[in-house]
Amino acid sequence: MKKLALAAALTAVATASFAGGMAEPVMEPEVVEAATSSSAGGIIVPLLLLLVIAAAVSSS
Repeated sequence: MKKLALAAALTAVATASFAGGMAEPVMEPEVVEAATSSSAGGIIVPLLLLLVIAAAVSSS
């Protein structure tokens, strides 16, 4: 009877200790900043404006 009680106690302790299990580590995604260059947009807009003005002057 004592062996049965000891086995039951050990079983209860063993199941309680493994109830949570090992959790998978959570890895956060790496944040990567995209490099933007505004110099290309700064050149294209004035060139387009010059083309529009040249077209307007040449048509009149």
